[in-house]
This record gives sequence, structure tokens and C-alpha cells, in this order.
Amino acid sequence: MLRLLLRRLRPLSRLRSLFSARSDRSFSGYVPGLPAARVRSTFLDFFREKHGHLLVPSSPVRPRGDPSLLFVNAGMNQFKPIFLGRADPRSEMASYRRVVNSQKCVRAGGKHNDLEDVGRDVYHHTFFEMLGNWSFGDYFKEEACSMAWSLLTEHYGIPADRLYVSYFSGDAESGLTADEETRQIWLDIGVPPKRLLPFGLKENFWEMGDTGPCGPCTEIHYDHVGGRDKLVVLVCSWYDVFRDVDRSLLLLPQFSVDTGMGLERLVSVLQGKQSNYDTDLFTPLLHAIHQRSGVGPYSGRTGADLGKVDTAYRVVADHIRTLSVCIADGVHPGMSGAEYVHQSAVRSESSANQLCFLLQIMDVINENEAQFLSSLQQGTRLIHRTLNRMDNKHEVFPGSVAWSLHRDLGFPLDLVDLMLEERGVRVDHQELDRLMAENQKVSVRFEVIGPEVTLDVVSLAELHGAGVPHTDDSLKYRYTLDQDRYVFPACFATVLALYDGQTLVSEVTEGQRCGVILDQTCFYSEQGGQSHDQGYFTRDGLQDVLYPVESVIHAGGYVVHEVTAADSLKTGDQVQLHLDQAHRLSCMVKHTATHILNLALREVLGPSVQQRGSHVSADRLRFDFSVKGSLSVSQLQQVERCVNDIISANQIVHSQELPLHKARTIRGLRTVDEVYPDPVRVVSVGAPVSELLDDQTDRQTSVELCCGTHLLQTGSIQDLVIVSERQLVKGISRIVAVTGPDAARAREAGQVLSQNVDYLSNRLSGLAPTSLDSSQRFAKEVGVLSDAVDNTPIPQWQRRDLQSRLRTLQRTSNTAVRKLETREVSTYLTVLMKTVNQLSSASPHSHVMLLAHQRHSGKFLCACQVPKHLPSFQASDWAVAVCHLRGGSAGGSALVAKGTGNGSDISEALSWAKTFARQKIQL
Repeated sequence: MLRLLLRRLRPLSRLRSLFSARSDRSFSGYVPGLPAARVRSTFLDFFREKHGHLLVPSSPVRPRGDPSLLFVNAGMNQFKPIFLGRADPRSEMASYRRVVNSQKCVRAGGKHNDLEDVGRDVYHHTFFEMLGNWSFGDYFKEEACSMAWSLLTEHYGIPADRLYVSYFSGDAESGLTADEETRQIWLDIGVPPKRLLPFGLKENFWEMGDTGPCGPCTEIHYDHVGGRDKLVVLVCSWYDVFRDVDRSLLLLPQFSVDTGMGLERLVSVLQGKQSNYDTDLFTPLLHAIHQRSGVGPYSGRTGADLGKVDTAYRVVADHIRTLSVCIADGVHPGMSGAEYVHQSAVRSESSANQLCFLLQIMDVINENEAQFLSSLQQGTRLIHRTLNRMDNKHEVFPGSVAWSLHRDLGFPLDLVDLMLEERGVRVDHQELDRLMAENQKVSVRFEVIGPEVTLDVVSLAELHGAGVPHTDDSLKYRYTLDQDRYVFPACFATVLALYDGQTLVSEVTEGQRCGVILDQTCFYSEQGGQSHDQGYFTRDGLQDVLYPVESVIHAGGYVVHEVTAADSLKTGDQVQLHLDQAHRLSCMVKHTATHILNLALREVLGPSVQQRGSHVSADRLRFDFSVKGSLSVSQLQQVERCVNDIISANQIVHSQELPLHKARTIRGLRTVDEVYPDPVRVVSVGAPVSELLDDQTDRQTSVELCCGTHLLQTGSIQDLVIVSERQLVKGISRIVAVTGPDAARAREAGQVLSQNVDYLSNRLSGLAPTSLDSSQRFAKEVGVLSDAVDNTPIPQWQRRDLQSRLRTLQRTSNTAVRKLETREVSTYLTVLMKTVNQLSSASPHSHVMLLAHQRHSGKFLCACQVPKHLPSFQASDWAVAVCHLRGGSAGGSALVAKGTGNGSDISEALSWAKTFARQKIQL
């Protein structure tokens, strides 16, 4: 789909080559000046009011649970669960049949990146709106084409003789026949044969990826020139995708229609403009840039754009739109993923309902721009220093320095290239590529690999067709608290289906990996940020053979247990599920603690704190949230105290299923950007859900929509310690916390480390080390303790405090070491120089140099003296040559000199000293 969208934003090369005439005439179906807002509303109203489509709001530009995308870059992204058959059958999305929307899209970064093309032409954008109408198993080709043609020609008033249509011509190599059905539909609608053009796989066949739904598409193109038999500029303003075959070329169980039309492109057509930047979507921005910048007005030039002024206008206007939408949707500039791409847009620019919200967006942009200008100054100084050290200006610029500029200061690599190009220097891209590849390998090691056994859309349809009911997983909530012990009931189930990763099978053999679908399960499938349950099956009549459960996933209403069969297993077998109760209880503890932590952060930092993500596992919890800057020591202590007060109060954790619309009426309800089932589970700490429904005041309590498993009372958490808090990106922080015994161990470790820091502080204040040996030992002790404080799980507030104290100790000890080293060097050089004088006095015509290794500093000392009768051989030159060889320094007069060099091995320095002396003596 992404490849198709790129084509949709560019003229088709083959069509363009067919025509060559040019005309100045243009078309606007409405009166001049039709606002873009009316163009959008006409589209939405046409499908909603005339054709019974449901209006679905745009999703945020940050994808929902889709790690394959940096940004939402197409209208179909939020509907992928439907196309793949994985929509929760209890969610509103599962009921969609006819849908219309206007989706916010960002195309900057990743495989399909328009960031570098913006400004160079008049139709590329990093942010755009995709108008779309969708059919999920409802209407298909004929109705989709008819509605498209009616909207364009009758409601927007575009003359039919300005429109050209393309369709799929087939591909013999793939065994795909031409889409003659679509061709005939267009002929029946009235499109003349000469305006109906066939194209192949590249232009008119859509695919979601290497596997999954795909199918032929048809596109409608608009001729800006008109009135001729030949065209110059073609705009693809519409495409219909018929997803009717899978990658394996099997017919899909449900035919769908995906249509999309870029608002910016449509507005340019209807306002009679050949440039998107000449429409009312951009002209107010361009005018504001002109007023604020003092630069001449925007004139729309491209190729003949002297000084790239109009190019800069387009870049700034485009990026202002993108940055505003991204920040509003919670994507802040940073150094990874979507945040890094967002930051690149801020920095490229630098060479929404309420005013206060717009001011917040402006503050973020201004702050990051100021930060980059500071980084730009640092980077420029680093470039100058590096260039000055280069012997030949034709040398390549070190890739390691370019990588440092990119990684540490956030320089876009193309900016580094541009700054060096102005100085006639190029980057060592071979070294740079190697460093980038190494960094990517490190990043990949930390990526979470998802389960391999997943149900595809065809298998899901087979299950439905075979009448296999959705898995009843309500047993995962049926546990009780007996005094201080949680009791999980036994669970017996029947194997309804087996999936080998490609197809449904009736039986698997020993050693075969498969997905097992049961009629009911007590296992929790990974969702809502909580790890899946662990445990094993036993088969009826074969109790000594265990089937370990490796993962549990939820797909389209079915719970799939991934196992490697320890023995044969077939449909109809009776099994008993054995839950790893300790693992489940640990996840329950962390999940309830996460909800309480969310509440505590709002209590301490204010109601503006928003959850940005979380993950719960048996050993720790992770919580991402919006905040400006890192938390202080005091704030960390307050958050911990607030959480542990609720734990100590042993409050009851209430849960209840409610209709989604009713749940959303609860005051203070916390939600994240997810598609929720209906009915939905509401989890409240301390207050019954029924009371919250009737209470219209803002209670200071934790209440969230959540499908996870939770404790029944908070006291089971015992204790919570925040062991890490850091900023992921600007405006987003991540907390990692541990609970129970792990929290107790963290506090104990913190106390031990605190006592060790106290001990070192007392030693330094009581009697400072007087010898170089003792000073260096002390500095090493401080370094070792600093590493322990940095890497040991202890309370984060305590870590920050200890790190501050250790930095002070390190500075003091380093200063003492430097002073004692300087004193020792001075003493030894005096002795060495005295020895050189004695030797020279004993042999006046000799050239004397002594080198001595200094044990403490890892350096060598150098002293020399030469006779007066050789003016071409100066002692200062001799000492400088030898010491500079090992990165040191030296100085003196023509007769005597001294200095130091780095390294304990003086053999190379001695060899060079002899060579230098012979050369000078022979002159």
C-alpha cells in the first residue's frame, strides 16, 4: 500500500509520456475560493448521508500497537485488524461495514519517507489528510466505482473529460489475469475506452506486505490542462483497492474496498491550482512566514528558485503542520524512532481546539529549536577543531566524528554532509556506515520478538466457517483470596483446533510446534501491556506428559496457546491447564501497582500527566508518561510515598464490566489510545465502580479501562520502589519499578551503598590522602562505588543523591591526584635534569638525553642537554620531537630541555631520540 501511495503523490511516468501538449487553462468545479474545510465536509457528508457510511474519527499519527510503522502513513492503518481478521469481536471496530474518514497521515522516516523531497516540488508533504471510504464485506467494485465517479463529477462538478482511469492489466509471470470486471464497470459508467488505461503490477496492484491481503486497484487521474487530446500534468486523485486475493493467491473470505484521496491534492484541483501550496491549506502559513521572517513574499518557484527561498518557504510551512499535529498526538522530538524523525523535522526547519493547547505546541517547538541552535554551535566548533587537526584538506572527514555529531548532538547526517561540502571536504561514509550498522545491531538485540504462531485471515475465516466458537477466557478472572493466599481454580478444556503456523490441522505429532485453540482457558493472553501467562497442559489419560505453553496470543476472539508438542495432540482431546500461579500473581501485583503509580504521578505532578505506554511482567513494571523534564529527588520520594500509602491501606480493588459508552461517563477515568471491547472491564482501586458511576465529582482514585488481571486487595503488593526514571524523548519519561521482596532488596542495597559513600566521605574529610599511591587508591574506590551505584537496583531518588555526592568526591580526589602527580613529576624532572648536567659535565662534547618511566602516572620523563658547538642541534627541538611522538609536551632552550610523554614503553622513544640526534649531527 505504501508503494501505491507514493505513486499517488507523483504523476505516473507512462501516462505523462503519452502526452506532451501544454495549455494555461485550469478548472475549479466550485466558485473560486472554496475553503478546504468545505471540500472535506462534502466528501464526508456524501458517504455518510447519501450512502449510509459510519464516520470514524481519525486515529492519532502514532500507530496503535503496530511496531512496523513509525507513523500512521495511510488511511487503512487503523483498520488493519479488520483486514487481517484480528479485530476483537466485542469491539465496535468488529461491527464496521461501511466507513468514511479523514485520516491524519505523516510520511517522514521509515521505508516511505518524503521528508527529503518536501520543498523541491509543489506536491510532496510530510503531513497530509487522506479522505477515504471503506467497505468491509459490504459493497465491492461496482458500487465503489459508481460512488467515486458520482462524487467527483456530480457533487464536486469536475468535468468527466478531465478524468482518466487506470486499471490492472494482469501479470503473466504471477499468474494474475487482467481485471476485466473493473474495466467493464468503468465502460458501463461511461468512461470512453481511450481514457481507460491498463497498467501492470507496479502501478495497479496493491499489497499490504510480503504476506496478507492484496489485490488489483483502479485509479482516477485528473488532467490540469484540459481541452486537449494530450496531457501534461496528471494527478492521481483517487484509488480503489479490491482486496480479493491473499499473497498465496487464495480468495479471501471477505472482500473489502479501500479508497483514498489526498485532501491537499483534491483541494488544488477544486480551487484551480496546480500547486498544493497555492491553496488555502497553505497560503495563510506562507503569509505568516513572510511577515515574521522579513523575506520577500512566496512566489511558487521551483527550478529557477534563486537562493532556494521558495523551497525554504515550502519546507517551513509543511513542517509547521507536521510538528503541530505530531505534538498534539503525543509525539515529541527525541532521539529514537518516530521521535527522532520528528526532531529531524524541527531541525530541518531551523537552517487543537483551545489557545492554551496551541501555546503548548508552540512552546515545545520553540524549546527544541533553541536546543538545536545550541547543539549547532557545539557541532560547528567540533567540525572546526577536527578540520584544523587534519593535515590535508583533501582528507576525508572522520566517520567517527560525523557519527558523534549525529548520535550525541542530533545533527541530521545530510546537514553534516552539507556543512562539510561547503568546506570542500567529504565524510568517510565507509566508516560512518560501519558505525551505524554496529549501532543498529545493538538496538536489534533489545527488540522484543513476537510469537511465531499467529492466525492469518484465511485461517480465522476457516475457524468461523467450521463453527468453532470464540475462546471463553473468562476463567482468567475467576480467582479468590483466602486470607493471604490467592486460589486459582482448576481448568479443564477441549482442543477445538490446531494451527501449524500455516494451516489448520486435525493432529500434530511429537516435537511439532503449533497453536492450540481450546473451548475455554484460564491463561491470560498477552494484551493491554501485560505479559502472557506461563504453565503447561496435560492430556487426559497421559498425565505424566507435559505440554509447556510458550506464548499465549489473542486473535479475532480466539486464544492461541503456542506449544511444542511433547506427544501427539489432536482435536477433541481433553486437557487440563496448569497455570504457573507464582508468575501470574507476580504479574497481577505489577499490574495493580502500575495503576496506583499512574494515580500517584498525577497526584504529585498534576492532572496533565498522561500515560504513554506501559508493560507488566513478573519481575518488574515499566510506565511511560508525559512530563516536562526528569523528576526531582523530592518528586520521586513523594510518588513512592503516595503509592506505598495506598498499599499500606490495603484498599480493595474493584472490577466490573460495563457498556463502553456508560464506562466513559465515569469522572476521572483514565484511558489510553486503544480500541476497547464493548462491554469493557473497568478497574477501580478503593471505590466500587457502581459508586463512581453515580458520583459526578472528581475523586482522587485510580479508575481505568483495563482487561488485565489484578489483585483483589492492594496489600499484596507489600512495597514498591522506583529503580529507574529517565527521559525517553523530550516530554516523555519512563519509570521502572519493582515490588514485594525485590523492592525490599532494592532498599537494603541502597542502604549498604549509602553507608559506603558515608565511609568514603568521612575518610576524605577526616584525613585526606597525602601520598600519590593512597590518593590514586582512593580515586579508584570512588570509581568502583560509582559503578555500583549506577548499576545496582536501588531507589532512584537515593541513586540520584548518591551520584551527586560521589561526583563531588570524584572531583576532590581527582584534584588531589593531579596536584600530587604534578609535584612528583616536578621532583623527578629536577633529579633527572641534575643527572643530565652531571653527565654533560663529565663529557662536554656529548649529546645527553635521559628517559625515565614514571610509575604512577603511566608517563615517561625526558631531560636532555647538548653542546654549544652545534647550533643546528637544539635541545628544545630534540625533547619536543621525542615527547610529541608519544602525545606529550616539552620545552626548554637551545642547550637544555625537558618534558613528558605518554606510555610506559620508552623503547620507541629511545629509538627515535637516537635517530633524531644522528640526523642533526650529520647536518
